Amino acid sequence: MNEDVLLALAEQHLNKTPLATDKNLPTEGVSRRHFFKIMATTSGGLAIGLAMPAVGVAAETSLSDASPFNPNAFIHLYENGDLTLYCGRCEMGQGISTALPAAVADEMDADWSRVTVKQADGDKDKYGPQSTGGSNSARVMLTPMREAGAAAKAMLIAAAAKVWQVNLSNCYAQNHYVYNAANGKRLSYGELSTIAAGLPVPEKPTLKNKAEYKYIGTELPRHDLSMVVKGERQYGVDTKIPGLRYAAIVHCPVMGGTLKSVDKTAALNIKGVLDVVVIDPLKLPYGSLGGVAVVADNTWTAQQGVKALKVEWNKGEHGDYDTKAYRQLLVESVEKPAKQVFNRGNVEKAFADAKDTVKATYTGGHLCHAPMEPNASVVWVKEDSCEVWASTQSPEDIQKVLGTFLDRKPKDILVHVMISGGAFGRKFKCDYVHEAAAISQAIKAPVQLIWSREEDMRTGYYHSISAQHIEASLDANGNVTGWLHRAAFPSINSLFNSSLDRAPKGALGAINSHPFNVSNFAAETGYAPAHTRIGWYRAVYAIFIGFAFGTFADELAHKTGKDTLTMLNELYDANKAPKQQEICQRSKTVLALAADKSGYGKALPKGEGIGLAVHYSFHSYVAMAVHVKVDGDNIKVLNVDCAIDCGQVLNLDGAKAQMEGAVVMGMSLSLYTEIVFKEGAVVNSNFHDYPVLRHNEMPNVRVHAIDSNEPSTGLGEPGVGPFAPALSNAIFAASGKRYRDMPFKPLPV
Repeated sequence: MNEDVLLALAEQHLNKTPLATDKNLPTEGVSRRHFFKIMATTSGGLAIGLAMPAVGVAAETSLSDASPFNPNAFIHLYENGDLTLYCGRCEMGQGISTALPAAVADEMDADWSRVTVKQADGDKDKYGPQSTGGSNSARVMLTPMREAGAAAKAMLIAAAAKVWQVNLSNCYAQNHYVYNAANGKRLSYGELSTIAAGLPVPEKPTLKNKAEYKYIGTELPRHDLSMVVKGERQYGVDTKIPGLRYAAIVHCPVMGGTLKSVDKTAALNIKGVLDVVVIDPLKLPYGSLGGVAVVADNTWTAQQGVKALKVEWNKGEHGDYDTKAYRQLLVESVEKPAKQVFNRGNVEKAFADAKDTVKATYTGGHLCHAPMEPNASVVWVKEDSCEVWASTQSPEDIQKVLGTFLDRKPKDILVHVMISGGAFGRKFKCDYVHEAAAISQAIKAPVQLIWSREEDMRTGYYHSISAQHIEASLDANGNVTGWLHRAAFPSINSLFNSSLDRAPKGALGAINSHPFNVSNFAAETGYAPAHTRIGWYRAVYAIFIGFAFGTFADELAHKTGKDTLTMLNELYDANKAPKQQEICQRSKTVLALAADKSGYGKALPKGEGIGLAVHYSFHSYVAMAVHVKVDGDNIKVLNVDCAIDCGQVLNLDGAKAQMEGAVVMGMSLSLYTEIVFKEGAVVNSNFHDYPVLRHNEMPNVRVHAIDSNEPSTGLGEPGVGPFAPALSNAIFAASGKRYRDMPFKPLPV
């Protein structure tokens, strides 16, 4: 260690002398909502944690016994200069465990090559809200994480000023070192870590301006890219601990059904099968439906045991659910007057005075999340503890559900958050973790439960089936004077209130607040009771609302003889609501960018067309220009130009990947994927009858990001919504055929 540092340490510990200071040095006693907590260690390191007041921060405590091998803060700097950064949000392939830690490293002026990123365990008091969904990780966490990094840098600079006995203004940080501007001397972050650990945390540290960014906004590769490519990344399904038992499960295929009888004999006669456990339903939104699990000495044997079970079910009230008939019910519901939830102006008069009218109905089927990694968790329930390893989007919900099930405090449930091999909203729900806990409690051993692909597809949570009906009135100049929008879809709220028989007002808020904002407007909700578990799916309501708005705008353009770009711009320009002017302008900007980059409006060969759509959701703006070639029923997507405005982009490489993934999902749900129910149960079982996009179908995707100084917003979900309407519009431009029902090419299941 540098001799200057050793002398400073001796002075600090023996004499307790104050720091050399100037007016810019933060002092003790200043506490702005207790946002930062110092976690000082005598073992040689600097740890800084982030406290989120909104979720009830624990009182500040000294962590003098913390080990460098068990840090419990976002930032831990070791004496050798290695830097460990914890990600409190759940990584599921979206790249957040690179984007947020890189922002910390940027504000610290740290060397990214010295950084190790780790996933934080479930602990909201230390890491703030950890539920990862709604595309809100960047929007909620970026500023706090940047402030954590800036605070660490300020403390390291203060430590160097202490060593050199100079004012802070004489010191600056750069690439893992603090430099003395007067003489060029430097001290490494590692050398300064112990001194810095004893200093007060700045309450509101100065953040960099955009021109100073080193990592934010660049194409920084994922921190774990090499591990993923080489198959070394440990996902939830890879978890192994000593004494582990393995389980597979089967559930009643109909929501609300119950177990009638089970014959375990054949399963128990299979070599390696250890037990058969009946799991009762847990009446919580994310608790188990109830099922029968087979426990064995390996997963394959457990799955064979499940197949050998002879199980009979009572189907219950939803035993006749049929999606073909239900879709028709929804269509009938929206093509006649329904329950009004929003109204402004005078829609009746607008239609009575109209020169012309346009109307259309759009439908979409249930969707299954179908992540590559099925539901998987390891749980060990003991008399005095419960430990969980799970691919999850919400460790807090695991703690709540298991706390209720085990009659323990949620904070006593230790949840190790494992990286998820895809999630898309499915792993927000933790029924598969509750089931593993029930099995572990029954057999008094740790258990790994893995749902089969078929079990997840047949008894999971599903995106809402829906019908959207829009009618618009036009004046003599082709201007839209009135807009009537009826929607019918089973609500996610039915998870919490099973008596709901239509989408509530809150679920239709995205229709009412859509930036077209026609003066004479009404929104109505049709009858749509839930007959299966409805859950969040990537992009949620933006899928069917975006499809309806985006396709209908194209139909209005065709009716009035305008091109789609002109029609959309006119709709935005007609919006005079002060609060929506920014939304309109930013929507127009991404729309213009996508159109320009795609060559929209230029002559194309016969059978080719470009379709446009734009959608604002999750505080972000995404426009798609889809270029297709159509030959009869054969649809080939050639190019996709995607323009995004998500404020300040955290990681351009990650942003591009998110949009490429949105195109994959958007093409899949537009062309192929639909969950079909007959006699109460899902007919699909795997990717042969629920196909997702194949590699040879992938179009050329070009992502164009707006260079913005606005606050960062999310990208995980907003890219999905505008793809289906852009594709439908492109097909119409190429062939004259209009698709209003998703998927466009459903399999005969």
